[in-house]
Amino acid sequence: MSGMDLPSQLSPLENEAAEVVLDDARKELVTRQEDIDLGKVRNIGIAAHIDAGKTTTTERILFYTGRTHRIGEVDAGSATMDWMIQEKERGITITSAVTTTKWREHIINVIDTPGHVDFTVEVERSLRVLDGMVAVFCAVGGVQPQSETVWRQADRYKVPRIVYVNKMDRTGANFMGVVDKIIERFGVKAVPCQIPVGAEAEFQGMVDLISMQARIYLDDLGQKYEDGPIPQDLVEQAQELREQMVAEAAEGSDELTEKFLEEGDLSPEEIRRGLRLRCIKNEIVPVFCGSSFRNKGVQFLLDAIVDYLPSPLEIPEIHALDAEDRPIVRHGLVEEPLAALVFKIATDPFVGKLAFVRVYSGVLRTGSAVLNSIKGKRERIGRLVRMHADHREDVLELHAGELGGVLGLKLSTTGDTLCDEKNPIKLENITFPDPVISVAIEPKSKADQERMGVALGKLADEDPTFRTSTNAETGQTMIAGMGELHLDIIVDRLLREFQVGANVGRPQVAYKEAIRKTVKAEGRFVRQTGGRGQFGHVWLEVSPLEPGSGFQFETKVVGGTVPKEYFKAVEQGCREAAQCGVLAGFPVVDVKATLFDGSYHEVDSSELAFKVAGSMAFQEALHLNECYIKEPIMKVDIEVPDAYLGDVIGDINGRRGKIENLEAGSNGIQSLKAVAPLAEMFGYTTALRNLSQGRGTASMEFGYYAEVPKNIQDQIIYRITGRMPKE
Repeated sequence: MSGMDLPSQLSPLENEAAEVVLDDARKELVTRQEDIDLGKVRNIGIAAHIDAGKTTTTERILFYTGRTHRIGEVDAGSATMDWMIQEKERGITITSAVTTTKWREHIINVIDTPGHVDFTVEVERSLRVLDGMVAVFCAVGGVQPQSETVWRQADRYKVPRIVYVNKMDRTGANFMGVVDKIIERFGVKAVPCQIPVGAEAEFQGMVDLISMQARIYLDDLGQKYEDGPIPQDLVEQAQELREQMVAEAAEGSDELTEKFLEEGDLSPEEIRRGLRLRCIKNEIVPVFCGSSFRNKGVQFLLDAIVDYLPSPLEIPEIHALDAEDRPIVRHGLVEEPLAALVFKIATDPFVGKLAFVRVYSGVLRTGSAVLNSIKGKRERIGRLVRMHADHREDVLELHAGELGGVLGLKLSTTGDTLCDEKNPIKLENITFPDPVISVAIEPKSKADQERMGVALGKLADEDPTFRTSTNAETGQTMIAGMGELHLDIIVDRLLREFQVGANVGRPQVAYKEAIRKTVKAEGRFVRQTGGRGQFGHVWLEVSPLEPGSGFQFETKVVGGTVPKEYFKAVEQGCREAAQCGVLAGFPVVDVKATLFDGSYHEVDSSELAFKVAGSMAFQEALHLNECYIKEPIMKVDIEVPDAYLGDVIGDINGRRGKIENLEAGSNGIQSLKAVAPLAEMFGYTTALRNLSQGRGTASMEFGYYAEVPKNIQDQIIYRITGRMPKE
């Protein structure tokens, strides 16, 4: 037990004495936290397509705000925010990293999120707790596939955002082209607040449309610059875009509209106020530009974060549920009862389980007892920390609107609510997609076997899209995730972090089974022994549902033929039976089971008997039905030079894929949108490189489940069961 922990069960007198001791320890450990002005807090995320420059931008933010004294580089493996070994080696962000910094007397909590689609869960849970987002776009690539996914996630949580068009120094950079694409793809009002001075190798700085001044950078660190008049060739464009920007700002309030109609212009402060009001309401998206790698434009971006993104006081009130599941509203105020959401779990080899939390109301204090309202259990707050990537800074308390880490939680997992024991509340949970790919994994030695179970449990705690299971027939341990890279990283972490040696099988697709028609089936379970027997009897109607509906259960029993106390047992039996279909043992989805009749025995009937009867009836319904196998279909986004387009289309068609859209991009690059079965897409990135002499790129994300062609279905059944399907 650390000096900051208290035992979970203490008498009131012991508790009081321990609090005094703890208070002394706190004073030694940390200075008293100053009162935080919530109006000067910004909780923001930086999100984009892979390789758009999110981590590089975050590194520059840390440097210019004085948080770091050297500039970290992703390519050199020295980026502060990419702290995992796997991140340094691969030059990509895998896990979202949290840090706190200051700019213009404002506290900015920054989350740098991954761009690769396999780690989209990290973006999902980050956006759930953030107040604003910086969407980074590449000035050459524009609106890329994963940036569309991120934008949709931000829409789901109604997160206000600003756009930063990065890499203006790259060949093919086109600022207004990216702005037009954002308007076209997302249907939003993108409002440029800057325009670049030059582009590609000639990129020198930017014109601030509010002050109508040009900033020209004079050194490679971006610290020496000159503000002066706008270059003559940009004056006309700057005036036109400024008029549009002022017109948008004027709609921020009646007062601003009135002044604009009377005078035809607004002061710089009024423009910023109007843009801020509209940005927070998600009516407009301010757009900025720069080159983070060349250290140009990041100070303007920091100003924009402070000027346009909301503070915790400006987000809408929190709608949640109380202990009786009735709607309740909380406001982001320190004076209200505690409500905090656990949005991420990390396993630290030195301090154990670290829970990342967002405090929505009240104050979370070191040593206090809180209620986990989802689990219905009491938790003790051991230590509170502010995060800086993988470094921690102890604090006494986290106020409403703050992000931080909690050490000492034993039961809490991602999505749980921590609240005041006297004022229970359940915040909206985070939804995560099901895994689409799995591999068999086995330990290399007896010692590895003991460690592997513990390690897999910790990794599953951290990542809700990672699942482990045991194959009932073979006894193999199966691990499932969102893609090949996802599972590669998991296996790599097993070896390095947990010292578990393991052999990994070939990737397996997560197939599902479904039914075509509605059937009625009987389940009758009767066991008579010397004493009390077992009796359960049910009739089920099993029918297909719309794709994506999962499993549903309903009761339509008339006349008490099956007592209500057995309904739950029947449902449980059906759900368990649905885990193993009759074709090849895959889970059965998009199905509804309706209990409509049955019978019971006053003495011999039990929950167990009805559970077994429900399972038997469901399995019988599957045997009577026409079942088929469904497979995951991936959305594939490909960028390839013109010269290789025909070969790439032919390859996709050969993989049972279908081209849905073809769009000509800049510099002779073609953008394809296709759908293809996951089973045919393993190793596709390597195949595409070979087809295009290393010049093609692709990204995939799960789209939907679709029926497998009959000949492929027969092959799957034979491979799994060893029997050929009946004609």
